[in-house]
Amino acid sequence: MTDLLPPIQTTARDDAVLKALAGFVRQEALGPGEKLPTERILAERLKVSRNTVREALTRWEGLGLVERRQGSGTYLKAAVSPDMLHMPLTLAGGNDFAGLMSTLEIRRALEAEAAALCAIRAGKAELAEIERKLDLMEEAFQTRAGMSSEEDWEFHQAIFRASGNPLFEQIIAAMYEMFHRFWEHPLGVRDFGHASFPYHRSIFNCIAARDPDGARVEALKLIATVEDDLKRGAANLKLSDRK
Repeated sequence: MTDLLPPIQTTARDDAVLKALAGFVRQEALGPGEKLPTERILAERLKVSRNTVREALTRWEGLGLVERRQGSGTYLKAAVSPDMLHMPLTLAGGNDFAGLMSTLEIRRALEAEAAALCAIRAGKAELAEIERKLDLMEEAFQTRAGMSSEEDWEFHQAIFRASGNPLFEQIIAAMYEMFHRFWEHPLGVRDFGHASFPYHRSIFNCIAARDPDGARVEALKLIATVEDDLKRGAANLKLSDRK
């Protein structure tokens, strides 16, 4: 299988490695969930170092295209092609109010539109998966006193995945660390995000009812509760500073 991978020239090596890998994936008809050859095999066929291959796979990982599993290998998460555009993100931000608000503005745009598209495009299997993730999130929230960050993340990921636009999931994956700041008690708010809990179910209900406008509205309501929590935390910090 790996004999089909041609050697590449040294010019523009990083981009050439990415294109060669993408070409190999398409030629072998590898789909999401399937395993890539080892770094050693890819390096041998491309006539580059394993470190060069590793760096290319790291770029793909940052774009949400592959997943590295300890002791198992590298698996494809999304469809790739040689002519795909790579968009590495350099994001400035922090756990301060301004940084979190900047990230929230991106969340508002992405999550509202993804929910609306999901209501139009999601198939029966995808709807079942979204509901399964929702059930897990609700169970975790109830049994762990509101601590359901990973389950919450997986629920939203399922919606992005079912939107029919792979860019949603890839952009969100690249912003994983920034988005997770919202589940780490930002600005000292211990119940941060609790008010958003019921809107997860209402978003799903609209998606299942094939109501894109309703799904968008409910997603915006969810984000509004997060914004309120941010403002509450910022106000509490100001009061603390004055004491």
